[in-house]
Amino acid sequence: MKKLLIVLGLNLLFGSLSSTVLASATRTVEDMAGHEVKIPTKVDRVADLWHANNQVVLLLGGQKKIVATTPIIKKQYWFTIVDPSIKKVKAPLVGNQIQQEELIKSHPDVVIAADPGQVKEARQAKLPTVNAMYSDFNGLKKSVTLTATILGGDAPRIGRQYNKDLTTNIELVKHKLKTRTATPTVLHIVNATDLTKVDGKGTIVDEWIKIAGGKNVVTKKGNQISITTEEIVKANPDVIIVGSTTSTQARKALKANKQLCQLRAVRQDKVYGNPQGTFPWDRYSAEEALQVLWAAKVLHPREMKDIDMVTEVQKFYQKYYHYNLTPQQAKQILASRN
Repeated sequence: MKKLLIVLGLNLLFGSLSSTVLASATRTVEDMAGHEVKIPTKVDRVADLWHANNQVVLLLGGQKKIVATTPIIKKQYWFTIVDPSIKKVKAPLVGNQIQQEELIKSHPDVVIAADPGQVKEARQAKLPTVNAMYSDFNGLKKSVTLTATILGGDAPRIGRQYNKDLTTNIELVKHKLKTRTATPTVLHIVNATDLTKVDGKGTIVDEWIKIAGGKNVVTKKGNQISITTEEIVKANPDVIIVGSTTSTQARKALKANKQLCQLRAVRQDKVYGNPQGTFPWDRYSAEEALQVLWAAKVLHPREMKDIDMVTEVQKFYQKYYHYNLTPQQAKQILASRN
């Protein structure tokens, strides 16, 4: 009987210890959608299915933990220059559709995504999945903090520094533009392929336009929304910024359009391709810290004349990516060229 009691006691003791060990091997984070997600205490393998967040992981020094990425990131020129190893990482996606077996084979400790369908599918595969999506600058900071918390190590410290630098740049722009005498109207076109796909109110694009001392001519709400050519002609913006292209290509595309070629911005050559580095600066990018400076300098060159964007880009890449860009490379990024 004594032996039986001892055995039972040991079983209870070891059972209790194992539960404690199991509990301590996980932790809970709250994602950007407000869901509590249980993840391993130590995260070594990350499947990052959101293009933009791969750049955040890179910025936080966690790129060696990426075991699954997206096809777009594997082809993002400056990302591959800063981190050539990304080209060897598996991309278990066809369009936005997850190849579930391939994702599972990457054995991720955590999956990071932004597309609700991808989040649902990854969770159905019993993988700890975190939604990192945001739509404004406060959300960007929270998403950086969330990603840093997931990665652990030095990432939280780097994330705090980045958020501080982002805030500093925004405040710098606001301070310099206090004396401005005009608020130019701005149209942001998503890309040069479809000139009627634009960014409206309630978006991070709308927010940086305001910070940079401009006014978005699009009155509708939404990200990458379609409006008519007639609506653009009626708005007749002072400045047009086009994503994912160079200024030369953007101007060529607009001048080739019989209606849009008459716009004030086109006639005065105030059409600019938005810079893109390890990710396009204009949307969901950690390089938004540079975007606010660049956009303010485009809209208000006199007030921002002492800001050297080549130097700012070099400093950012050295500080966060530990990559020393040449002045020519920095100019290529600013011109949205490879």
